[in-house]
Amino acid sequence: MKPDPLTPPDENTEQRILQAARSVFVRRGTAGARMQEIADEAGVNQALLHYYFRSKDRLAAAVFREAAGRLVPSVAALVGGEGTIEEKVERFVHLYIDTVRHSPFLPGYVVSELHHHPERVKAMMSEAAGAQVEQIARVFVQRLDAQLKRRAAAGTMRPITPQQFVVSVMGLVVMPFLARPILPILLEAEDSAFDRFLDERRADLPGFIMSALRP
Repeated sequence: MKPDPLTPPDENTEQRILQAARSVFVRRGTAGARMQEIADEAGVNQALLHYYFRSKDRLAAAVFREAAGRLVPSVAALVGGEGTIEEKVERFVHLYIDTVRHSPFLPGYVVSELHHHPERVKAMMSEAAGAQVEQIARVFVQRLDAQLKRRAAAGTMRPITPQQFVVSVMGLVVMPFLARPILPILLEAEDSAFDRFLDERRADLPGFIMSALRP
């Protein structure tokens, strides 16, 4: 039966569709996902998908907004706040792993979106953070650059640009999630060992990063 346009949206149905879409998009990517597969996974007909979200692009945007909304505001508050470099590294590692471990394939989905819809990603990250991404990045880079230079001048850290620092930290944190399908082979471990691996990485990675920066 076709939904009555005068009927208020059903939050349970909408959330069920979003959860199904997230699973399908993460599994197949936006381009490979089909509305019928999302409808089947949500247990609804395609008419309801179009009723709530109009198109696959709008549904993909809603999925990304939900994912970004979990992580981006916390990261923005972290990078814009006070604290030593050691504290910020540890907080970021813990925040990212704790948030993403429950949806371990989300980083792959986000990377796919960055390649295919960079403008949408930038707009939604700004929306989730409550400020323009460029503005947040500029303030963060300036503060981090000053901190890194002070530490290098004091001889407690080797010189490094903020750009190289950020990319190195992000790469070390994100890589296990991007490589998730191959990790059981590389680690010679069962799939269930991934949680234990993340626990170890959560504990060890902040110290590993800071050790690499010693002069």
